[in-house]
Amino acid sequence: KFKCHTMSSNTHGLPLHTHKPSRRTTANRIFAVVYGCATLALLSHHALSLLNSTTLTSFFITLTFLISDSILAFMFATTQSFHMRPIYRKEFPENLRRVVKESDFPALDVFISTADPHKEPPMNVVNTALSVMAYDYPIQKVSVYVSDDGGSALTLFALMEAAKFASHWLPFCRNNNIVECSPEAYFAIDRDSHLSDQVENIKVMYKRMKARVKNVTERGKVAHEYITGEEEIQAFNKWTEEFTRQDHPTVIQVLLESNKDKDITGNLMPNLIYVSREKSKTSTHHFKAGALNVLLRVSAIMTNAPIILTLDCDMHSNDPQTTRRALCYILDPEVRPKLGYVQFPQLFRGINKNDIYACEHKRLFQIDPMGMNGLSGSNHLGTGCFFTRRAFFGGPSNFLPPEIPQLSPNNLVDKHIWSSEVMELAYCVAACNYENNTNWGLK
Repeated sequence: KFKCHTMSSNTHGLPLHTHKPSRRTTANRIFAVVYGCATLALLSHHALSLLNSTTLTSFFITLTFLISDSILAFMFATTQSFHMRPIYRKEFPENLRRVVKESDFPALDVFISTADPHKEPPMNVVNTALSVMAYDYPIQKVSVYVSDDGGSALTLFALMEAAKFASHWLPFCRNNNIVECSPEAYFAIDRDSHLSDQVENIKVMYKRMKARVKNVTERGKVAHEYITGEEEIQAFNKWTEEFTRQDHPTVIQVLLESNKDKDITGNLMPNLIYVSREKSKTSTHHFKAGALNVLLRVSAIMTNAPIILTLDCDMHSNDPQTTRRALCYILDPEVRPKLGYVQFPQLFRGINKNDIYACEHKRLFQIDPMGMNGLSGSNHLGTGCFFTRRAFFGGPSNFLPPEIPQLSPNNLVDKHIWSSEVMELAYCVAACNYENNTNWGLK
């Protein structure tokens, strides 16, 4: 029997999460010892054969064997630590409500990164954003920031369409307990008959939105017939003839506001904010890392949520309980002081049943992280990761204060996100030369 170790404690005696070692732990250790001994024996044989070589040909052949097997042995040895103590974790999000009230849940800022509307289709960004906007989480505490490093009006248009579609999609997911909250993934599977009318109606709306976004992307520009309202006209007027992908000013557009915009059922919707940082041919931009740094600063000015979720634009969340599962660790008083991030595994869809080409990368995204869990924790996979904002400012006992107090993880934002003071400072921290002579990107 394996002991189930409870890592959380609360006044109600209910666990927030548990973990147990894998049944394969003993077998993995025995295999590592046997395989290691066999490898040492093989290398010894190569070394003796090399010393006793009688011809130049046999010498170089044996040397080649020794070098190649030494490299393979090194690769084997450096990965065995992942198999020494793999553990399985389980969360109990249903216990959160007994530990903390939903009204006391920490706010969440979601960062979605994209860079090229032709290599990363805007509809992928739309599906990613919609999947996290439909989280089973207090709406007023969720803010979705989309970083468009390509500075494309096509991406902004797609997100405007997503904001309109979200007023129908979010209540549909909420009222029908939809788990697959990405429309593209949801409609790819046949659905139950009792929802056929609702599914068909929402599917028609999605296809129309998809056709409009596809048409705009193929044209390479947003035609006038797709622009409705003075606010949209002002937004797209920022794309002038001097506006290029490598050289353009900052664009920040609030598409949805959690205390104002409502869906068709009258419920509020989460914040949705488009951000394209300033670019200049004379400044270094550091690619995705630079874009995430800008999102970290802009979000600090506008909402400053203590939890941050980073996602690639071609990913989507397949579980509306994901944030609550992350909270099972973040709100654990025993874990929280030393917790920097909670990494979720990547799963791939659209792959044949047997995955004959190993496209799922199970070792990288599923097997090795379980082994790292038994050591000091999984590595960061670049997406699907919940960070504590405090972790970006040094360790538990080594706080590195930012250059302005508004960027501090402890700062309380008490102004409207559309206020002139907030927007002015947000544009300032998104400037391409803001990081000069600061610790951003260095510490």
